Amino acid sequence: MPRPRKCRRVCDYPQTQTFTPEEGADREAIILTVDEYETIRLIDREGFSQEQCGKLMQVARTTVQQIYADARKKLADVLVEGLPLRIEGGDYQLCTGDGSDCGGMNCYKQKISQKYAKPKGENIMRIAVTYENGEIFQHFGHTEKFKVYDVQDGKITASEVVDTNGSGHGALAGVLSALNVDTLICGGIGGGAQSALAAAGIRLYGGASGSADNAVEALLAGKLNFDPNVKCDHHEHQHGEHGCGEHHGDHHCGGHCGQ
Repeated sequence: MPRPRKCRRVCDYPQTQTFTPEEGADREAIILTVDEYETIRLIDREGFSQEQCGKLMQVARTTVQQIYADARKKLADVLVEGLPLRIEGGDYQLCTGDGSDCGGMNCYKQKISQKYAKPKGENIMRIAVTYENGEIFQHFGHTEKFKVYDVQDGKITASEVVDTNGSGHGALAGVLSALNVDTLICGGIGGGAQSALAAAGIRLYGGASGSADNAVEALLAGKLNFDPNVKCDHHEHQHGEHGCGEHHGDHHCGGHCGQ
């Protein structure tokens, strides 16, 4: 039996998941996996060596070489053939910011994780709500604040409004992960953000509206009105993201990837 592939650590989900040429938009897209994207970001954008990239992604340098070569070949096909590009799927896990997987980098999530650390237990959870003026903010990718609720034994024990500090679409899932959030309640949300939340192991209740406090109380009572097939039309129209539940064969870590 072959050994399962080790998950590749990724700092954040990509801000933009779809690139389409002016001509040939109807042609079959090239799929760049999230871990392939990360090698391009670290090596070509940030200037790290393949060895440094391997340490940051927590895989061997030879593994990075293969991932990077595959990624460069796909990007060459996109440019030469004029093909659409989508970034999705792969064997990866998002950085939690707990300090154990940042390779000594000044990761913005480390400060968040340290500030909002919480004890873990069977009856302890943390719920976040996209937040604006007491209401559930309706566009996840543009939310400037989360209201975060600590819950123990089914009852709210504390709550706090947290600023996202201008984090973009892909980084918001990382912010929630660093906040040690288990569950998100929001309004509209695009498919790419849903994939990022799934990769972070965060349960999603989308399509909700009204008072943030009332929504959390309703969730705890099993009475929250939400849409399991939610999608953000405004967000998709701008960014070309896919609707709810379209994970396109993602194999996110935490359940089956070998260590």
